[in-house]
Amino acid sequence: EGVKVRRPEVTVGDFSQPYNTPDFKASNGLYAAMPRDILIVVGNEIIEAPMAWRSRFFEYRPFRKLIKEYFHQGAKWTAAPKPLMSDELYVPEDKFKTDTAGAFVTTEFEPVFDAAEFTRIGKDIFVQRSQVTNDFGIEWMRRHLGDKYTIHVLDFQDKNAMHIDGTFIPLGPGKLLVNPKRPCITGEKQTSFTFEGVSKDYKLPAMFKGWDIFVAKTPMLDSSHPLFFTSPWTASCNIIMLDHKRVVVEAHETDTIKAFHDWGFTTIPVPFRHFLPFGGSFHCATCDIRRKGELQSYF
Repeated sequence: EGVKVRRPEVTVGDFSQPYNTPDFKASNGLYAAMPRDILIVVGNEIIEAPMAWRSRFFEYRPFRKLIKEYFHQGAKWTAAPKPLMSDELYVPEDKFKTDTAGAFVTTEFEPVFDAAEFTRIGKDIFVQRSQVTNDFGIEWMRRHLGDKYTIHVLDFQDKNAMHIDGTFIPLGPGKLLVNPKRPCITGEKQTSFTFEGVSKDYKLPAMFKGWDIFVAKTPMLDSSHPLFFTSPWTASCNIIMLDHKRVVVEAHETDTIKAFHDWGFTTIPVPFRHFLPFGGSFHCATCDIRRKGELQSYF
């Protein structure tokens, strides 16, 4: 399909050993399985995200060899301010309202965000405040990118908000895939749909007027499939577009494959269910460094 794949440099034991800083201790790290979480590419700049989980403090390390290579080839390289991750960054467990949309475990003590919280559509970038991305982090990104890009904050009223790429997925110019489980409430009504027998409105900023909004199919993933910190909707929503027509989809999600065909796309089915327990799918497991095309506005 014309995709060149590069992988991070991980050595045995990278994430299994305990570590501490002046501000916290961690019994182990997490992994380097999700480049989308740690890296975001905007134009010719690679930005390392200041992620909010202590277990991900050193997650940038396996990607440094690649980033240095890209830098020597002409890319810009920015590491956002590394968070201290002291207790001031988090709401105490006994005070956190876990079942309330709009209640976040991260405070505004310092800027934090996961790169997967930002979705690019040309000169416009869309983001949500989440459990791992605070307003401070969003404002840091806005000031860092400057006037060349416009950042828009969307609200999906998701009490477990973490990464926008399973909720709000651009497919191409004028085309958008949305998760019916988490409808956007920002802006004005753009379409209506029925989910689990209930009619719902889907709102978006006025700039989306006239766009085709496709409602994702309910995942076919069996309820017994192990999932630790991801939603089953990852199976049907966390796709990756190779261009404006070709889409990589999970091979077992036949309802999703049929829907994409009906919508005029060419699907590339790939078995990937074994990856879902790690917390993501195709979009999470990749970070597109180079794409053909020119920067433009789609609105």
